[in-house]
Amino acid sequence: MRNTALQNALRINIGSSSSSSPVPIPFWSLCKFTKRSTSQQTRQYSIFNSPHPSKPPPYGQPHPSSHSHLIKNHEITPGIPAEEYELRRKNLMESLEEGSKVICMGGTVKLMSQTKSAAIVLIATDFYYLTGFNEPDATLILESAPSTPRGYKYTLFVPPKDAHDALWEGERAGVEGAISIFGADEAYPNTSLSTHLPDILNSSHGETIYASLPPKPSPSISSQPFQPPSSRRRSSLLKLFSSSSSSSSSIGADINSNDPPHLMIAAALSSEYAKPLERPIQQLRMTKSRLELEQMKRAAEISSIAHTKVMRAARAGGKERDLEATFEYECSIRGAERQAYVPVVASGANALVIHYTRNDCVLGPNDLVLIDAGCEYNMYCSDITRTFPVSGIFSEPQRDLYTAVLNAQKECVRRCTVEGAVTLSELHRASCGLLLEELRQIGFKLTVGDVERTLYPHFLSHHLGSDLHDCPTRDRNATLVEGNVISIEPGVYVPYDHKFPKAFHGLGIRIEDEVAFTKDGPLVLSATAPKEVKDVEGACQGLLD
Repeated sequence: MRNTALQNALRINIGSSSSSSPVPIPFWSLCKFTKRSTSQQTRQYSIFNSPHPSKPPPYGQPHPSSHSHLIKNHEITPGIPAEEYELRRKNLMESLEEGSKVICMGGTVKLMSQTKSAAIVLIATDFYYLTGFNEPDATLILESAPSTPRGYKYTLFVPPKDAHDALWEGERAGVEGAISIFGADEAYPNTSLSTHLPDILNSSHGETIYASLPPKPSPSISSQPFQPPSSRRRSSLLKLFSSSSSSSSSIGADINSNDPPHLMIAAALSSEYAKPLERPIQQLRMTKSRLELEQMKRAAEISSIAHTKVMRAARAGGKERDLEATFEYECSIRGAERQAYVPVVASGANALVIHYTRNDCVLGPNDLVLIDAGCEYNMYCSDITRTFPVSGIFSEPQRDLYTAVLNAQKECVRRCTVEGAVTLSELHRASCGLLLEELRQIGFKLTVGDVERTLYPHFLSHHLGSDLHDCPTRDRNATLVEGNVISIEPGVYVPYDHKFPKAFHGLGIRIEDEVAFTKDGPLVLSATAPKEVKDVEGACQGLLD
């Protein structure tokens, strides 16, 4: 009856129909944007016109004019205002030698197949940290300019606006947007970078240039193979420069403007006047601002909820892949852009493989599941690991081993204080000693080195931020300070070896939290992900819903 009433309500007359009765038109046909002619009239459908038609974004990334639900008027990227990006550039330039220049190349495009129908952008996080600009194939130039209000000159080379590219890939900010939105002093099409670089390099008479290369050049940058330079192993690409190049007071003296930009920059890095940008910028990136911590806390909260949902969803006979899908779904509906890395969903003995990502096995009724997964939210990564029983209740050996790892993990977290002046290396050594004592208490007969060599072969911690393993150039023996965010992730993986108690064979347990160093003590960003035994069992049984 409901369908009949709807059709009667939508009856219309058609042309010169011989019948005086109106002809019923199916509802679905009115939803089509079509025109149909008869000998007497043309009929157009317009009853579903939206009073607020949506428009495509005017720029290549979220902007308040198109994404007011994500980004505020004063922000360059969600949660981070223009003033913070300005401060980052200022801090970088002030940390370098007087007169220094910075050349930082942005992200590139990687095709997911041989066709060009699907691609991902490899974000260069150092470039993004300084600009907030996430379109591919862009380059940042910073030059010291003490007489200006900024104290430096900020230039961007960006993809130009192009109607054909906009049709297929979407709009770009273009040269105008680089200035009006991202605050550049000057901006040029990226196609002109090869023309400008020799002049920029040649103008450096004894001053230091700090440079970085893209993750991998896009086809639009160069079709030549890419080999990043190394201080220990020089690429054959650098042979295109004469021996006089490194002794010249002008870095770019022998640079050919016909070379693609990444080769010119690789050449510059072979000069005595050039240095890699990574160390000075990652020194700044390591200390997170209040606004960055807010983004990271939200990323951790989203991932923590997803971990709880996965515990509830696990069932004997289910699949690891199902839990991976559950995690990704729960993150996506809460605003995460993507996963920060390929999730590890390892049931049973699969957990003995540290980076198990096949996720293609069936869950057994007596299995533990180790899930190492985290989302990316507003370009900040989360990284959380939890281990839980498929049955919803730990067996006695599972509980004993889990408690041993948990006790060591919690003690390591407690040591993450500014006053403690600890280092990553010191925390790792402490975790080895703590696990040794905990395992001995539950029956492991361990000799020196058994923990580090066999049962716990990975490092305890790494920095977190826009990269999963943030600031990799940072020395593990450097003191951790306020604003640092690290992972704390001890684990035990018991092989099928007679030297270890048989009751624990095939068990792999890791517990990982994200910890921020604050003046008030350790702040566990992932605190809402269940990890106490009773909380994990409660989540598995749906008691935390």
